[in-house]
Amino acid sequence: MVQLSPELERERLKVLRAYQILDTPPDGAFDHVTQLAARYYGVPISLISLVDEDRIWFKSRYGLDGVEQIDRVPGLCGSSTFADGAYVVRDALTDPRTLDNPLVRGEFGLRFYAAAPLITHDGHRLGNINIIDFQPRDLTVEQERTLHLFAQIVMDQMELRLAARETIASLQQIVKRVLLTGDDQDFVTVCAWTRKIKIGDEWLSFEEFLKRYLGLKVTHGIDPTVAQTLLDQAYTELDADR
Repeated sequence: MVQLSPELERERLKVLRAYQILDTPPDGAFDHVTQLAARYYGVPISLISLVDEDRIWFKSRYGLDGVEQIDRVPGLCGSSTFADGAYVVRDALTDPRTLDNPLVRGEFGLRFYAAAPLITHDGHRLGNINIIDFQPRDLTVEQERTLHLFAQIVMDQMELRLAARETIASLQQIVKRVLLTGDDQDFVTVCAWTRKIKIGDEWLSFEEFLKRYLGLKVTHGIDPTVAQTLLDQAYTELDADR
């Protein structure tokens, strides 16, 4: 288990808030991930959980209605976020980590829980993606690895949104400077065929332009339309295998 010092926890919370994702409306890209995870593992519930200072907030809730957040007390989401590797509880009624958990002993009746942490490129743990069932079950090594891949997809989406906001802010500054100075040299030429950008005598890819001239870190995501197409294909393949 990873134990964070107060200084590291403050830094982690600062990074989490920089993503500007807490308390945002439902997002189809994230909901597609939890829906696909639930179908892949054959479980009724899948969540994307973010660990804030005093609460666990759910960015996406498949199979769980009416609950947007829970208190951050010693429990499954908090523990699994800071665990090394996948956090798997095969039978919560016999696992010493969960014997006294109210989700296990109470009306909710949780019996199986597995999660993979959401880790930023520089190692900050922001939350997890988890799957829940009301009966005991096992996960294979390959299924644990796949859960980490689901977590990486979630982080890719978060990084994409952060990069987009930074790009827009930088471009707004460029446009504002042009409008104030009347200097049209700030505008660039874009190749209609390759979409490369011409700076001086050099043609750069869009990613190279963002890194070199705007100082941004670049990650990649999936357009929602393409994501839905891939999701439909995945459902078709899953149904064909059954």
